Amino acid sequence: MTDTTTDATGNPGPALSPTEMPRRVHAFRDDALGYDDASALAERVRSREVSPTELIEAAIDRCAAVDPVLGALVHTDYERARHRASWVRDSHLSAPLAGVPSAFKDAVRVEGLPMTLGSSAVPTRPALHDGPYAPLFRATGLIPLGTTAMPPFGWTAATERQGGLVTRNPWDTGRTSGGSSGGSAALVAAGALPIAHANDGGGSIRIPAAVTGLVGFKPSRGRHPDEEFSANMPIPIISQSVVSRSVRDTVAFLTAFEAGHRPVGVPPLGAVSPTPTRRLRIGLVEHSPAGDPTDAATLAVLRKAADRLEALGHEIVPTPAPVPSSFREDFIAYWGLLALATSSGGRGMFSPEFAADRLDPFTIGLAAMARRSLPSLPVHLFRLYRARRRFDSAFGDLDVYLNPVVNHETPEVGYLDADLDYETHLQRVSDWVTFTPLQNIAGSPAVSLPAGRAPDGLPIGVHLSSRIGHDRLLLELASEYEEAYPFDRIWE
Repeated sequence: MTDTTTDATGNPGPALSPTEMPRRVHAFRDDALGYDDASALAERVRSREVSPTELIEAAIDRCAAVDPVLGALVHTDYERARHRASWVRDSHLSAPLAGVPSAFKDAVRVEGLPMTLGSSAVPTRPALHDGPYAPLFRATGLIPLGTTAMPPFGWTAATERQGGLVTRNPWDTGRTSGGSSGGSAALVAAGALPIAHANDGGGSIRIPAAVTGLVGFKPSRGRHPDEEFSANMPIPIISQSVVSRSVRDTVAFLTAFEAGHRPVGVPPLGAVSPTPTRRLRIGLVEHSPAGDPTDAATLAVLRKAADRLEALGHEIVPTPAPVPSSFREDFIAYWGLLALATSSGGRGMFSPEFAADRLDPFTIGLAAMARRSLPSLPVHLFRLYRARRRFDSAFGDLDVYLNPVVNHETPEVGYLDADLDYETHLQRVSDWVTFTPLQNIAGSPAVSLPAGRAPDGLPIGVHLSSRIGHDRLLLELASEYEEAYPFDRIWE
């Protein structure tokens, strides 16, 4: 069973008022976790330099130190984490990431923990059994300490929930940590955890990674199994993965996961080299037709990343976005269809105790929009299916696309508040999130890399994507980039 349920703040620990909060917060220090990434910690466990129990206790202490500010944990599972750490100590340390602390996003079923998907409408009843994903995640050797915050059902790009529950960005606690995997991103960026589960239905891994200075990789569709409630979507869009502080940690997780699960419809990842085997043609996309033009700070970081890739020997080719002008309208319509299915079918999807009268304004607004536009839905779905089929061919002789993750700097807390009226919320999120949903429809891999900073010091990410199944190529390119241009760290 879970150790704690949430208090009135939505977090296990006491909350601080905004006036008490430091502008920047992190937990890095000279304890058992130190400044290492997950790969280095796993190696230290294998060499018996440090025990899993020491790592878990350090992670618990770090979470206690920063979560009252960040608001990133929703349920803790510390006693089971301690038990698993003790078991790892006595085992043969066979799992690649054995003993490394982590967490689940509140979006997968974990036996003994509630799964609420960030919504007050879903009851906080502990799950009776794991879903298909949780045991495979633990089989990598990672030890989850609990579950992390997300906005209701992951519809939006900031981790803010009803009643003023906010997950803050450790780089600037007045800013959002992104969404919908903002809880995981906040804890990893702040150093409370070295790596954490995240998933992505429209940018929900890549956006939080971009605004908190992390690596956020969305795998190809079929590389990981879906949860039951998302497996039957008309167009599958959700990918499971992690947020991490290094490309090698993401690679380590993906290869460890693949040892226990064979991907469906895409080739195995296999061995990832530290650099691509050939120089690549990279299409540079500066603006999306789906929203406002990219702002100056984001554009400057993007162009700097393009120059760096060119310096590594790759060819940069300016190109328009590989997305039809109707895509934004079509994706919003599909978004609405999913919200309508959630609001009307929540009892069957999640629990007989699902309370539709406790849904947030954005879910209610999306569902109402879908009801009004049901006659036009077949047109939207047809165009999305066509975009999905044509995405790979749109590359032509390009290998990779390079573009911003989002098209303007990180908003302040409250910009995408869960209690905001529907029309304002939709306008704001669809203007900010203009690049990432395409890869969810196409099922293709994509990665956000921390490539620079805004004038105010907040991280800005860039986005690399490729054809479906070309995950290894993207990871090799990302590894080469990180080696040549190490990422900024919050403690520096």
